[in-house]
Formats: sequence, structure tokens, C-alpha cells
Amino acid sequence: MSKNRLQAFLYLLPAAVLFIVFYYWPLLQNMYLSLFAWNMVSPNMKFVGVENFIAIFSSAELLKILFNTVFFVVIMLVLNFVLPYAYSFVLGHVVKKWTGFYRSALFLPSTLSLAVASILFLWIYNPLAGPLSIILGWFGAESPRWFKEDYLVIFSICTIIGWKVFGYNLIVMLAAMVAVPKEMIEAAKLENASNWVIFKKIILPMTSSTAIYVFTITVVFGLQYVLVPVNMLTQGGPDQGSSNLVYIIYQYAFTFFQTGRSAAYAVITMVCYLVFLFVKNKYLEKKVYYEN
Repeated sequence: MSKNRLQAFLYLLPAAVLFIVFYYWPLLQNMYLSLFAWNMVSPNMKFVGVENFIAIFSSAELLKILFNTVFFVVIMLVLNFVLPYAYSFVLGHVVKKWTGFYRSALFLPSTLSLAVASILFLWIYNPLAGPLSIILGWFGAESPRWFKEDYLVIFSICTIIGWKVFGYNLIVMLAAMVAVPKEMIEAAKLENASNWVIFKKIILPMTSSTAIYVFTITVVFGLQYVLVPVNMLTQGGPDQGSSNLVYIIYQYAFTFFQTGRSAAYAVITMVCYLVFLFVKNKYLEKKVYYEN
């Protein structure tokens, strides 16, 4: 081995060890556990092969969990990708005054923890005495049970995540917006181009690289963020109406003490993420503009 290769290997060794110990080894352990029935208490683990996967795929629960997961992702993409994209354009190229105040006010919720945000929205959504219930009462409407009804509970939880994460995604997108050459925008305005035309023909292509990053973290990390409010407010209810692929792993492991089923769900979740990354790299990345 040459001296340069040896030096490169030594530089990469610490990172490689960390990846192996804290990523690849747990991944292999999880795949191993998915082949057993174990409650994390008994010293004996019963080998069941692929029975955990057969039980999951033969149950109606999986379809509901997958639908909830897709529903979560769609709503979070609207709240944490589409809206920050539009707001960043407005703050970067339309609004001329008080921009610093707007940026600070919209970013402030992202400094709070998800636990605090969950408790805050539990009060806001209180159907008896919450602020939202009082406002609806002014119009003669009755407040629904936000965390007790199917589909509505997913929307309610997503608003917690959206409120907390919106500011961070906004700042990231805003940085890309203000980096767009002003000369191009001014030239478009001289040609009487509307804000929509400027956004579609100039802003959208020039900020696509940042947009694909925000899109990816919204999908990948969004479901992880959901774990906290679901665990604090609904525990997957009503009737698994607010559960998803991430929470069901925690639920089977630490609530039902079915480690094998939990590990099997983790494997399925990993496959879903790999499919998403494949689709993103295969199709979405082709439409991204990189300056260099």
C-alpha cells in the first residue's frame, strides 16, 4: 500500500469505525431480531424465521399504517415545503419592509422543543376551553375532538410539526431565494413580468437544489418528528388512527414488548426509505439546477 493510500485510509478510519459501530452493526442486529419472537425480558429468544413479516403483511393493520404514513407525509410537505417555499419568495423578493421582524417571528417557534409544542397545541385544541374552541363558538360552530377522530388527528398532529419546523425550512429556502441574482429579476420586471412568471421561470429553477434538500428532510425527518406528539398526545389512537411506520416500531417494542414484530416493521420502514431515495435520485434530481 502506497503512502498516500495509507494516509487516506487512516483519515477515513475514525468515521468508518463510527459508521460500523453505530449504523451498520445496529442495522444488522435489527434484521437479526426480526427473525425472532422476544419480549426483551425473557432470556430465551424463539426463532420464527419470516413469521413476523408474514403476520404483518397478512394483517389489515399494515394498510392503515401505510395510509397514515403517506397522509402524514403529504400534509407535512404542504406545511413544511410548499408554504415555506412560497413565503420565502414573498419575504425575499416581494415584501420590502419589516422583513427582519417577519423572519424572526416565523423562525421563533423552531427554537422550542416538540414536547413544549405538543403541550401548547393540546391546550389550543382543547374542545371545551381551548382558544380554538372559543373562536369557533363565536361563529356558532362546535369544536371537534381534534385528537379523537380519524384523519382529523393526523392533520392536528401535522400542524404541531408544521408550526415547529416551518421557521427552519423558511430560513433555508430564504437563503436560496436571496442568492438568486437580482439582475435577472430586475431584467424580468423591466419586461413587465409578473411575480408568478418570475417565480416560475427564474426562482424555481435557480433554487431547485435547495428545494430538493428541504423536500428530502421534510420526508425523512418529518416522520421522526411525529413520534413525540403522537407518543405524548394520542399513543397511536384512536384505533391506530394516528400511528405511522416510525411510531409503530416504538409501540411494538416498548408498549407491546414484541421486539421481533418491531424489528420487522423497522426493516419495512428502511425499505420504504430506500425506495423514496431511489425515486428521488432517479427522477427528481434530474430536474435540479446546480450552478457548478
